[in-house]
Amino acid sequence: MVDRDALNQQVDEMRRELAGTPAEVVVANHCYGLFELAAVYLSQDPPLVDQARLAIDAFGAVVDGLRDRLGEAEPSLRDGLSQIRLAFVQIEQARTEARTEATNPPGSEPAGGPGSTPNGSPNGSGTEGSPTT
Repeated sequence: MVDRDALNQQVDEMRRELAGTPAEVVVANHCYGLFELAAVYLSQDPPLVDQARLAIDAFGAVVDGLRDRLGEAEPSLRDGLSQIRLAFVQIEQARTEARTEATNPPGSEPAGGPGSTPNGSPNGSGTEGSPTT
């Protein structure tokens, strides 16, 4: 059986500790969690790009929305955000290239017909739908 008094004491202690921690530290820890979540989704086989995109966009929304308010963790958060965005784009490009190669064997025309780009997009960037930068 659970000792409710002991459990309540533990919860009260955790709340006191949290109240004594600056909000910028708590928010930064949540950002690190979003970074890790995106990395886990990107590392799956196949990568869970829609899930990763949401985690990256949430991470970016916090970091960009709280510019100059995240204390000493901000430079590393910005660096991490740039890194995870780059990883996302690289994985998406590799997936697009693999799909293109699978549907267009060597010596055949690209899926979009003569003159189209390898990824079928008019501008050739292949980054449509990538997390906001």
